[in-house]
Amino acid sequence: MVRKIMPDYESLLNRWLSAGVLDAEAAARIRIWESAQQSSSTREIAAPGPAARESGLAWQGRLALILGGILLASGIVLFVSSHWDQLGPAMRYTLVMAMVTIFHLGGAFTRNQYPATSSTLHAVGTVSTGAAIALVGQIFNIQEHWPAAILLWAIAALCGWKLLRDQAQQTLSLLLVPSWLICEWGYAVDNHIGAEIYVGRFLFVWAILYLTLFIDTRRRIVRGILFGVSTLAAVASVSLLLTSWRSWSGMQPLPLLHTRFWGWVVIAVVPLLFSLFSFRKATAPVLAAIAFVIALPWCERVWIEHYPYGNTYGFYTRNEPNLLAHALVAGFCVFLIWWGVRQASRGLVNFGVIAFGMSVAWFYFSNIFDKFGRSLGLIGLGILFLAGGWALEKTRRGLLARMAQMPAPLEEAR
Repeated sequence: MVRKIMPDYESLLNRWLSAGVLDAEAAARIRIWESAQQSSSTREIAAPGPAARESGLAWQGRLALILGGILLASGIVLFVSSHWDQLGPAMRYTLVMAMVTIFHLGGAFTRNQYPATSSTLHAVGTVSTGAAIALVGQIFNIQEHWPAAILLWAIAALCGWKLLRDQAQQTLSLLLVPSWLICEWGYAVDNHIGAEIYVGRFLFVWAILYLTLFIDTRRRIVRGILFGVSTLAAVASVSLLLTSWRSWSGMQPLPLLHTRFWGWVVIAVVPLLFSLFSFRKATAPVLAAIAFVIALPWCERVWIEHYPYGNTYGFYTRNEPNLLAHALVAGFCVFLIWWGVRQASRGLVNFGVIAFGMSVAWFYFSNIFDKFGRSLGLIGLGILFLAGGWALEKTRRGLLARMAQMPAPLEEAR
């Protein structure tokens, strides 16, 4: 039995249009949104059942599925690792293959009736595939090149995304593909001067790409996980960028020009190509991130220290950020806040405000705290947290209130 829900909003829209409360563009967006909501409600009412009920799981149910999947995978890994030495090669291989097969078969059997459970089991199966690839290489003593294992794992996740079209496989694919790219490049330049800087550049640009490219997707799992991972990667990458050209005796400069060329392809060209899929949301932030990662490693004071090493002297290069580095980090945080307001993204605004507060605290500890005594330094720190925290929170609330008054763009499902 199909019930139609026809909300009487046309008369209200005409009334608001005639009064000048709404313009024609806003009224058109409201009609599109209401039509989409009506179609969705009609489909859910027309075909009720376990799948429809499970797709509307409350947050407690989703949390239980996520924790259950993590605990299940962790328990199996612990069981296998505790008995690994007692098993022969044939039994090890059988166990590894069974681990992957059982999860994906369980996901296939529950897909029609319980899609959320099916997605969880398939995700555990894809995660297990990564462990299986590493274990099979160990069983058969395959020559070690660990970035190739990440590539095979990424291919498995991409195949899962292509076949299942679910959010878990998409998230794993979007995390594993850039992981493989940076692992391959990092493997080629291991223990060379400046390798950490290139890794930091990669992490920061890709983090900004993911923060901006998926800010309005309706796929909440993809958006939430990528947002969390990207914020952590952005903070960690700034630390790597500030290690700059630190080195010690025996380290060599980066290899020839072609290695640096491929490094910049991974750092800049590939993210720019991805950003073109949503030009208005991500291209400008990615370009700003590329300029940021080029400039930041050079904003520093560098000196060389020598130490006795047998009959000779060794040396290592040390560095510390200068005032321009602090200004550059704070400026990029302001840019993120501005871009978040422009895109009506509460998450991006909140992250930009928190990052700006962290940059101010970093400047205080690096340049001011040591110049005072312990007591005065703590007093200043308390004042900074109280006054600065109040000012940042007031600014954040003002920006969010301003965003609430702006006409929100329609969200596009990815």
